[in-house]
Amino acid sequence: MDITSKIKKPIIEEMELFEKKFHNSMSSKVALLNRITYYIVNRKGKQMRPMFVFLTAKMISGGEVLERTYRGALVIELIHTATLVHDDVVDDSNRRRGFFSLNALWKNKIAVLVGDYLLSKGLLLSIDHGDFDLLRIISVAVREMSEGELLQIEKARRLDITEEVYYEIIRQKTATLIAACCSLAACSVKPEDAELIERMRKFGELIGMAFQIKDDLFDYSEEAIGKPTGIDIKEQKMTLPLIHVLNHCSEKDKRWLINSVKNHNKDKKRVKEVIAFVKNNNGLAYAEQKMIQFQKEALQLIESFPNSPYKEALVLMVNYVIERKK
Repeated sequence: MDITSKIKKPIIEEMELFEKKFHNSMSSKVALLNRITYYIVNRKGKQMRPMFVFLTAKMISGGEVLERTYRGALVIELIHTATLVHDDVVDDSNRRRGFFSLNALWKNKIAVLVGDYLLSKGLLLSIDHGDFDLLRIISVAVREMSEGELLQIEKARRLDITEEVYYEIIRQKTATLIAACCSLAACSVKPEDAELIERMRKFGELIGMAFQIKDDLFDYSEEAIGKPTGIDIKEQKMTLPLIHVLNHCSEKDKRWLINSVKNHNKDKKRVKEVIAFVKNNNGLAYAEQKMIQFQKEALQLIESFPNSPYKEALVLMVNYVIERKK
């Protein structure tokens, strides 16, 4: 049994029902929209976010999932899908998970409108059922994700990102949505327990931080496709391995690194040299150490819950985040 199947095992029924509900939640009277949403549903990823929602809710409640929990998972997935569609337009990307992106098949205008449609569907799902507490959690996440993207764009122009700013960018861009999954799950089953909701939010945030650092490391490692990709360097993205080395090397090396990333990021030989320099100057080791620190802090937050298949699957999922090969 592969790792994803092991994680899904205690929530297999919830995930199957979620699939049906997710498909139904996108339905429209417009044939074109239905054709596009059918395409989206059949090319879904691992669905980590709803898995976080159901495992967290069941760990907290001792195995119970409410209708509110399903609605929370649906809102998260609808809004996450909307942001991916919009991201592909912003990045002018033609592929998503090995398939053509919506903008590649239906052009930007339709892709943006579909993203807007999914966003509104998610918001209305909460409003129609009076889930205003859940809606607040997800609305904060959407605001933070937008701020994180804009902060990264602003800083990338000058390549002057400190480690603190980097953490703030990845907290907003990536971690905030996983934090929303976990706090929303807690809120769906224990809406009155503010301390628990905040603890689960922090748990998700720490996992999200570790998840993003792992993604950063793929740019330098051979794990995913047998050779370092250097894509972040080509796109002038400042990630933790590079930031650490920039902050701890000589002025001469710093000038060379910044010049390489700014002006020679399309030169394959130069990108390889940057990757080698970052590796040789402790950049990867430092980023790995930070990733493990976030993972350990996350696991400490759920230590006090009684042992259960849901808790075990959550621990497995947290470990998978930093051990995955792609």
